[in-house]
Amino acid sequence: MLRYIANRVAWFVPTILAIVALTFILLKLTPGTGIIPAGAQQISPDMIRRLEAQYGLDKPLPEQFGIYVANAVRGDFGESFAFRPQTVSSIIARTFPISLRLGAYATVFAVVVGVTLGVLAAVNQNGPLDYVSVTAAILFYSLPNFVMGFLLILLFVVLLPGRGVDLGFNIGGLESWQDWVLPTVALGAAPLATIARYTRSSVVEAIRSDYVRTARAKGLMERRVIVRHVLKNALIPVITLVGPIFAAVGTGSFFVEKVFNIPGMGPFFVDSMTAKDQPMILAVVLIYGIFLAVMNLLVDVLYGLIDPRIRY
Repeated sequence: MLRYIANRVAWFVPTILAIVALTFILLKLTPGTGIIPAGAQQISPDMIRRLEAQYGLDKPLPEQFGIYVANAVRGDFGESFAFRPQTVSSIIARTFPISLRLGAYATVFAVVVGVTLGVLAAVNQNGPLDYVSVTAAILFYSLPNFVMGFLLILLFVVLLPGRGVDLGFNIGGLESWQDWVLPTVALGAAPLATIARYTRSSVVEAIRSDYVRTARAKGLMERRVIVRHVLKNALIPVITLVGPIFAAVGTGSFFVEKVFNIPGMGPFFVDSMTAKDQPMILAVVLIYGIFLAVMNLLVDVLYGLIDPRIRY
């Protein structure tokens, strides 16, 4: 396994370089440089040339890319075009831990509730619990996270406190544990639905397997059959989803963080996209690429721990 992990880690470098290079090229192909502030249409050509020279945009593209990669290796992502004079590193250091914490909560919520709904639906196939679980999964999957956020605010912050049922949920801050609950549910609702659907399909397939019939024929209790024999095999396809889901929600969500006024990385990334803030865009893409590669590696390693038949 150590050799397998070393080979995968060795492939991280060319993969991340390819992702950053592709993003760099796409940014260069789009019109504008992003260094001119919004509303400054009357800026002189001399000022534009000085700004380009200041940020190294007057150099050949290969040289620009080489300088960026060399600085990024040292943790220097440059100065943000859209949020001057802040550096990209300072913005990420301030916002990424918040987005990562929210993403971790949302992933745990999605996995725990999604797997539970999927197992209940599969064990009670075509029964009331199955229909309730499937309906809840479809509902969560159909609602965009910002709509889910507004509904949660309307219910738990406006309607219930207005009727004397105040559960302590607030928006606009992260001062207590209650402030994390509604954003976690809003962000984890769609992944929860996806995990529930995959879990149901996997568990239904596993229940119909010969080894499950054999375990039941031996007189094992149904709960033990489900936990020890069904789940252990049914969760392997589900684990594949967890890595990309955590990478997606852990790097910031613009809508959820905007709705709940959370100072995470999502709003900065979207604002930098509209302003073509090249340093900020490249840094976020780099973080997401590394994060996704690491999560996929962890998922592959978990395969071997769950299923001993898998060998590296």
